[in-house]
Amino acid sequence: MIAKLTGLLDSIGEDSAVVDVGGVGYHVFCPVPTLRALGQRGDPVSLLIETHVREDHIHLFGFATADGRAWFRLLQMVQGIGAKVAIAILNAIEPTELVDAIAAQDHVPLTKASGVGGKLAKRVVLELKDRVAAGVAEPAAAAPTTAPSGGRDPAADAVSALVNLGYRRVDAFTAVASARRNLGGAPPVEALIRASLQELSR
Repeated sequence: MIAKLTGLLDSIGEDSAVVDVGGVGYHVFCPVPTLRALGQRGDPVSLLIETHVREDHIHLFGFATADGRAWFRLLQMVQGIGAKVAIAILNAIEPTELVDAIAAQDHVPLTKASGVGGKLAKRVVLELKDRVAAGVAEPAAAAPTTAPSGGRDPAADAVSALVNLGYRRVDAFTAVASARRNLGGAPPVEALIRASLQELSR
């Protein structure tokens, strides 16, 4: 299976790009945010790839970030969502917004995606809520900060601290995600907890 492509950008279409790798052009379907980040023809590009093999085709789906690829995989765990709809959702809503919407059980943002009605959007937030609340949704957006070299994740520690204080995990997760965005960078756990408590008190 192809997991990554690094080469030169040959062309960009409405929903895909062709990447030239050593003279071989790979046709890769991509969400719009990834296409916008690719640059101009001839520019070096690197895409994380999800390979779909079917009886009648082999499709490559490319993503500029691990977040995008992970959410692409995760969304397809929901009944009724295939690759096309997963891409449509990623075209319409950023991974951080997905985390917040699912944690808050707010299906409305997902209805911005082409082909996603209210019923399907509700199914997404319902079926993925436990994964997001537990912090096991693969995207980095589900773990709002990057763990330092010591292996500790400030975001996970902040969520754990809030849960120990009596807050629901879903509420704690949402507050930490919001606090991280407001603080920016990679704030220490103490700052995350303080900012998260402010979020929860609103």
